[in-house]
Amino acid sequence: MAESKYRTAPVPSDTMPTGIPYIVGNEAAERFSFYGMKSILFAYMTGYLLNSQGAPDYMDKNEANVWVHSFVTAAYFFPILGAILSDWLFGKYRMIVSLSLLYCVGHGVLVLLEFPEQVPIEPRWVMWLGLALIAVGSGGIKPCVSAHVGDQFGEQNKHLISKVFGWFYFSINLGSTFSTLLTPWLLSVHGPGWAFGVPGILMALATLVFWLGRREFVHIPPSGNQLFEESFSPTGRRAILNLIPLYFFVAMFWALFDQTASAWVEQAKHMDRELAGYELLPSQIQAANPIMVMILIPLFSYGLYPFLGRFFEVTPLRKIGIGLFVTIPAFALPAWIESRIQSGETPQIMWQIAAYLIMTAAEVMVSITALEFSYTQAPKKMKSFVMGLYLLSVAFGNLFTAQVNEYIVARRKEGVTLLDGENYYWFFTAAIAATACVYVLFARFYRGRTYIQGQEG
Repeated sequence: MAESKYRTAPVPSDTMPTGIPYIVGNEAAERFSFYGMKSILFAYMTGYLLNSQGAPDYMDKNEANVWVHSFVTAAYFFPILGAILSDWLFGKYRMIVSLSLLYCVGHGVLVLLEFPEQVPIEPRWVMWLGLALIAVGSGGIKPCVSAHVGDQFGEQNKHLISKVFGWFYFSINLGSTFSTLLTPWLLSVHGPGWAFGVPGILMALATLVFWLGRREFVHIPPSGNQLFEESFSPTGRRAILNLIPLYFFVAMFWALFDQTASAWVEQAKHMDRELAGYELLPSQIQAANPIMVMILIPLFSYGLYPFLGRFFEVTPLRKIGIGLFVTIPAFALPAWIESRIQSGETPQIMWQIAAYLIMTAAEVMVSITALEFSYTQAPKKMKSFVMGLYLLSVAFGNLFTAQVNEYIVARRKEGVTLLDGENYYWFFTAAIAATACVYVLFARFYRGRTYIQGQEG
């Protein structure tokens, strides 16, 4: 097998594995690509989409919400398939490289939206095809990349895993920061060709960086049928059954969080977006999130968590629970902003940026913790599979949001106005409040076990 040319187990060491910089560099470029493209989807659909005759074919906000959240649902559904194929047949490295190439093709298809009259397919179908290819490519590599990070560590340096997952998340948000500032500007000034093309170039760069690190990585071989044997063993079943309820709770967090790319963009259109003498585009406000993530990760790791540790043990499950409760005001504030907009006011964008700060604090506690916790709770042959299960929580959260908006669109066609204005935000605020309360009961009864590559017994 090709993997025999490479290391297949972590090298005994108490230092950082040499392959980590290539993975982190790859992730920064890939996330630039994904979040740059995602940041402009809502704006493109509601203000730039043309038909094959070159005439405007804009979507309304709820229809665009359905498209955006359906795409995100697909992008986070395919990880489970990528994880199974990776752990069963191909291994993480092969899976990442091959699907990255498909990912690049998807971006190339979206560039064709620049030429609606020259392409013999309706732009909506072109957009559907491009997004489908990106969903398969991006989704398929997600569980492999995060599990590939953990695979680099053995017993002696396992204490560095938490730090590296923080860096890993930092790289995601570094790429996201630049892309959510640059890509909306490209769409506004140069059109969809450049706006979708530049992220595609970054995806190609990400693939190259990952390939360059192939001899530095630990390549854990695919486990073949052992994946299914372990998955259906008492140990595997216990790990899965322990984690699935957790993922349903986390799904509701994602149902709210990912609306920063849809409902919050629409809300920003009706706000005073002047900041430091510069008027931001509605889609650019999303850059507040990755910037704040990079600030809050070290603040929480070296400040908040040690401080809270003086009063109680700060376990992963407690971090997630606190984060779910923090999400409540993160969506209640936009509800208040929307009520001011509906009354004829033009609120200053700093109010929404304050909501981003609260939501980002929740993200650091929920998302980073759940990612690391999922890896450590997965038996050794099931790392990618369990990461795929975790990412299904993002898919289900976005599916819930898409279905709510689809129902709103359907009732509107029947002449019924539902969840209009601030009521839309209050509905999701109530949903996360109920989720957080029930989660407290779940966390008290969770029982799991930690598994690390290279750890005996």
